[in-house]
Amino acid sequence: MSQVVETNKLIFGMDIGDNEFSFTSSIETALISAESEIQSLKETITSVESLRPNCDKLDYALAASSGVLCGIIDIFLVGKPNKSQKTDKMNSPAADVVDRWFEKRIFDFAKLCGWDSKKDDSLSTAITFLEEKFEIPYDQRGAGDSGSDIFGLTPSNHHFKSLGHNPTLLGLFFSILDQFTNQSHFVSGGDVISLQNADGKSKLNGKSVPAKLFSGFVNWFGHLISDVSGSSSSKGRGMGIPSPFWSWTNDLIVIKRYLNIPPSQFDSIINELALSIYTEGFDIRFQATQAIPVFINEIITRFMYAIRRLIKYLATTDKTEISASDMWKACEPFSNATVKRMLTVGHGVFCMIDLSDATIRAFSKSSGAFNMKEFALRLNIAGVGRFTISLYGEVKRAVSIGKAVSEAQFARREIAIVENYLSGLSILSKIYDDENLVDFVDDFKNSDMYVQAFQKSVKLAELRKVSDNKILRTKSDIDSYFREGDRQ
Repeated sequence: MSQVVETNKLIFGMDIGDNEFSFTSSIETALISAESEIQSLKETITSVESLRPNCDKLDYALAASSGVLCGIIDIFLVGKPNKSQKTDKMNSPAADVVDRWFEKRIFDFAKLCGWDSKKDDSLSTAITFLEEKFEIPYDQRGAGDSGSDIFGLTPSNHHFKSLGHNPTLLGLFFSILDQFTNQSHFVSGGDVISLQNADGKSKLNGKSVPAKLFSGFVNWFGHLISDVSGSSSSKGRGMGIPSPFWSWTNDLIVIKRYLNIPPSQFDSIINELALSIYTEGFDIRFQATQAIPVFINEIITRFMYAIRRLIKYLATTDKTEISASDMWKACEPFSNATVKRMLTVGHGVFCMIDLSDATIRAFSKSSGAFNMKEFALRLNIAGVGRFTISLYGEVKRAVSIGKAVSEAQFARREIAIVENYLSGLSILSKIYDDENLVDFVDDFKNSDMYVQAFQKSVKLAELRKVSDNKILRTKSDIDSYFREGDRQ
């Protein structure tokens, strides 16, 4: 008979031959196995505990303070966009800085593509160069061109209505489609409008289909860069490319139309709302401006978490034991549940302030009636999106903790059992000089080998100082013992 030590059972095995037996495990081996299992159980408990945030009151206060500060920045430095037709600059200080940044990137991109700025270094010249280099067939503006037949198409909204100008995957699809077929696709009044033979000048480079697809992608991307600060004919700030978030209102109508599903009234209303705030200047530049206070909130919260843990580590660690790796583990502000909880609080407070400001201004704009357009202009979409991600993380962690709690409780109980077992093994290892411990089984009662086994047990009983009248020494004693047991 042979028994094998399993990973989840700490037992001693015994091999039996014709005239002898030997043990497959020793006290020393069992001690090592038990200690290894305890370590594994402790790691299970530690992994469960790491899912729980360990924030104190000061952590929550610091995170909330960061949210308040960035909320104030959003209200007074970001605000809402101005109408591009009336002013060369935004009334938002942050938006004006971002506009200038995008203009510089257009200059950089034009120079990268071969533009000579020595002749004329104006923004309109750089944009004209890019428009000619990345020519596309769907650039109708509705002012004296073929796009005039499209209802409501104007130079101020053609970037939004033209699907190829949308910085989305669907926008890329229609851009390449239009370049292959020389068409233009627009969304107007809840309908998808297609212009045939839109522009005979545009041509795709490349001899093979993959080469033409790559050329179409390059044209789409290059033309978007040329339009990010308005077109070459724009006066003042110009109309940039639409916000990726609000472009989905066009995508929704297009998908429904091609699936022969009539767009709902809500689809049309939300699309008109997106168009109206776009004409007020809510383009990709202002979307980037809204991300500034959200990014600052993220940085401040993570920085405060790291500084607090760094100070605590330096204060509680002996100078001779300080190491860079331990210091990083103590204060890294990225992967632990505590800093993620602080970020949820910080972004939540920011969104609360932003929503309150947008709601108050929406009511005050229309003398008590809720002005949805004003609300949408003021609402920080980047902040709402970041807070949504934090909430998703909180829910996911809560579910994980719920599943892991039972595992941790079982691990704690198992640790207590294994520690008791380990304590017993330690006592045995001190009392006995032999390395083997007998493990008897019921099969011995019906085997001739049980006599030899009990002879070995007599020696162990004497070592354990069992009273003489309780030791089974002969075969008759053993037979009598088992007969009495069967009667019971």
